[in-house]
Amino acid sequence: MSSAQEKFTRQTITHLHTWTPNLFSFRCTRDAGFRFTAGQFARLGVRKASGAIVWRGYSMVSSPFDEFLEFFSIVVPGGEFTSELSKLEVGDEILIEKQAHGFLTLDRFVDGDNLWLLATGTGLAPFLSMLQDFEIWQRFEQIVLVYSVRSESELAYRDLLDEILSREYVAEYAHKFTFVPVVTREEVPGSLGVRITDLLVSGELEKHVGLPMEAQNSRVLICGNPEMVEDCRMLLQKRDMQLSMTRRPGAVAVENYW
Repeated sequence: MSSAQEKFTRQTITHLHTWTPNLFSFRCTRDAGFRFTAGQFARLGVRKASGAIVWRGYSMVSSPFDEFLEFFSIVVPGGEFTSELSKLEVGDEILIEKQAHGFLTLDRFVDGDNLWLLATGTGLAPFLSMLQDFEIWQRFEQIVLVYSVRSESELAYRDLLDEILSREYVAEYAHKFTFVPVVTREEVPGSLGVRITDLLVSGELEKHVGLPMEAQNSRVLICGNPEMVEDCRMLLQKRDMQLSMTRRPGAVAVENYW
């Protein structure tokens, strides 16, 4: 098959960053024809020693306007994909499908006053991409990012969040933003200490932020561990906050690429 007929392009790893022994980020080159909306994911391919290609979906951390692509990954012990991905070094090749995927995007919603971004682990990635896009700051009066991890060392990308808020096109809107770190297995000053689902059940999250999470004025995006995503979705459904569909706009959108 010629390169023009292939569904993927060959890109080069340009930067690696290790957050913890099990968490890392990497940047790679970006094909000039690759387009995506903030919140979408790409299907990445790595070659095994046998020559077989393994594919997985990864949300972009980078802005749709960056000249590079950045991704955030966990290392799953024995995992078919991440075991290979974690071996890559600067200069190595990675395959990226030409078409971006996913519906965890702001165009799923009619406008609301408050936007809640609920993330665990590497589910932070699509929200970092959104926060670098001007649309999110224009459309919502309050933006709350809730990021849950097990230990303080896993609270990745704090520097990027600070840098985004200081950018010229964001600075005047930065007052709209609230960051809520959640660390479940350590006591960390300034963070909440129980899972997002427990915070929703108790109402502690809304009390902490000072905003209600309700169908009329709130929109909620959820990304992370599949069990957390489904549990949060069910809890919000009890508040009459339904999934947003093409023919039935709602208050909730989730990402499932597992």
